[in-house]
Amino acid sequence: QEKLVESGGGLVQPGGSLKLSCAPSGFNFDIYAMGWFRRAPGKARELVAAISSNGDSSYYTDAVKGRFTISRDNDLDTMNLEMNDLRPEDTALYSCAKSGGPRFSHAPHSYDSWGKGTQVTVTS
Repeated sequence: QEKLVESGGGLVQPGGSLKLSCAPSGFNFDIYAMGWFRRAPGKARELVAAISSNGDSSYYTDAVKGRFTISRDNDLDTMNLEMNDLRPEDTALYSCAKSGGPRFSHAPHSYDSWGKGTQVTVTS
């Protein structure tokens, strides 16, 4: 059974940092692209960052470019999202998701397994 478990969320002040982790199980992690999505109250789910199966390409939504870094370790079966210079507008529930193949997509329907998410709250 495929499973994704996120960790690392929390409460942080503006300008602070957090590192989210995603622990996959039940599938061959190294053959699938992965993504981090977020959903803020009253807003649509948004793809924040994505990474190809071998890590050779990545995507960031414009709002997080230069502040967030997505990475994966296919030997350890982990994926991370390092978030720096956090802003109140980054407040959301962050979920990791498994794509249907080795290349990532921007469309949520292209992801077929989802974690329950970890809450990130940025406030002073």
